[in-house]
Amino acid sequence: MATIRLLSDAEVERIPAVKAVFDDIRATRKSDFVNNFWRGLANDPVALRRIWEQLKAVMVADSAIDPLTKEMIYIAISTANGCSYCVHSHTAAARAKGMTDAQHGELVSIIGLAGQTNHLVTAMQIPVDPQFEVK
Repeated sequence: MATIRLLSDAEVERIPAVKAVFDDIRATRKSDFVNNFWRGLANDPVALRRIWEQLKAVMVADSAIDPLTKEMIYIAISTANGCSYCVHSHTAAARAKGMTDAQHGELVSIIGLAGQTNHLVTAMQIPVDPQFEVK
């Protein structure tokens, strides 16, 4: 259950700043669907706009990293941070961008391995090899 009210489309229509962001979300994503994350953030129109603009700059804009890889990275970070909502949301986005079942399986294996080895290195307090340090 949400800890904040999720704004309905009717409520959004009455708040011009929120409506403008929702219209941009729909146009950018070429979909009428606006997910609950944005509906919760809509309670704070300034934060809604700021975070949407950040998301577009990082996840939508052309960059050196392709869109599918960005979504897969987002899944890995969301897993590490324990955000079930984000894991589901970005897995759906990755699948929409072409992620196959085989790629998802490999991704889950990498996430599991990284978590395991990260915990082991942390527990053992292994020093960083000089060769890995930026010079």
